[in-house]
Amino acid sequence: MTSSRVGVVGGGIVGLAVAREILRRRPEDTVVVFEKESRLGAHQTGHNSGVVHAGIYYKPGSLKARLCARGRDLLKEFAAEHRIPFEECGKLVVAVGEAEMGRFDALEKTANDNAVPGLRRVGREEIEEIEPYAVGLAALHSPRTAIIDYVAVAETLGRTITEAGGEVRLGEEVTGIQRTTGGIDVETTSGRTQVDHLVVCGGLESDRLGELAGGPEAPRIIPFRGEYMQVSVEKQDLVRGMVYPVPDPRYPFLGVHFTRRVGGGLEVGPNAFLALSRQRYGRTSVTPRDLADTLTWPGFWRFGAEHWRTGLTELRGVLSKRAYMRGAQRYVPAIGADDVVRAGLGLRAQAIERDGSLVDDFVIHHRDGVTSVRNAPSPAATSSLAIAEYVADRAFG
Repeated sequence: MTSSRVGVVGGGIVGLAVAREILRRRPEDTVVVFEKESRLGAHQTGHNSGVVHAGIYYKPGSLKARLCARGRDLLKEFAAEHRIPFEECGKLVVAVGEAEMGRFDALEKTANDNAVPGLRRVGREEIEEIEPYAVGLAALHSPRTAIIDYVAVAETLGRTITEAGGEVRLGEEVTGIQRTTGGIDVETTSGRTQVDHLVVCGGLESDRLGELAGGPEAPRIIPFRGEYMQVSVEKQDLVRGMVYPVPDPRYPFLGVHFTRRVGGGLEVGPNAFLALSRQRYGRTSVTPRDLADTLTWPGFWRFGAEHWRTGLTELRGVLSKRAYMRGAQRYVPAIGADDVVRAGLGLRAQAIERDGSLVDDFVIHHRDGVTSVRNAPSPAATSSLAIAEYVADRAFG
């Protein structure tokens, strides 16, 4: 087999998984990962809930549904192989009112169509047996939903890449991508590298990098920020695993929920509100270019015109800890605003089409030696090793 030089843009969990998969299949290849930050997993990988999803929410037959199921099993195997803590603490998705039961029944059908392992519907008494402080009319219990440290996974992937002869270049931002007769020139802040194949896994920058590679301007990434609350030590054991609301099918966000962390502690969140920066994590952070890209995208205004009432509701939670926790207390009444402190903040790369529609599924484009992962929101971390297989299949056959 003729060897190739392969570049991977992005040192998050998806980019690293892709680089590892290419080296597993094609050990004779030279693989280089370009990451603009000084560490791996610096953005979405390192600012999420740490949940390993079981596949409850995703449209049956979609890439999300297929790759989540495969990725969950691969991630569990990878964690066992590398001694990364992986805890199947389980999840309850709870309906607390009759008005939610239609959505709840539809979600149960979706989960069953996706063959979520061990899933069962439970009533009020069984809710209390599983989570003594949770309340609700009915719940879906997913015992195989797990938690993990995704930064630890990313760092381990990075080590496996270098041990296999690959190269991980930190602090190298990709500024240009040019197809030439000799291959593909990747321009970075440190110089130029020529590769035969390029895989772009840019996360929050995926639209910009995709356009650099000659792809379409749509979908555009609109950043949403999610804030977390940390539950006090005195009450962090009131939730044994995870307690989630029934999500609104109009949105890809799952709603504020309770989640245990694999390193200890209990978090509430995240919410979802428009972010004014793709890279900065302060509550008032603004990056002019990012804001301009959002405001000049027609899809943002069309989305906002339809969903502004939901935006106002989310804004109240951003401004008030008590308003934030009011919704969460519907599921675990014993944990309120006085029992939490503001914790971390994450940024979600949400792809929006020109017509204002939210892109729900994974989107992966391939053209002339360049594969671009244009949309990889949750459950991308869960699915990362399966996304890597999918990309490698299409890029190299």
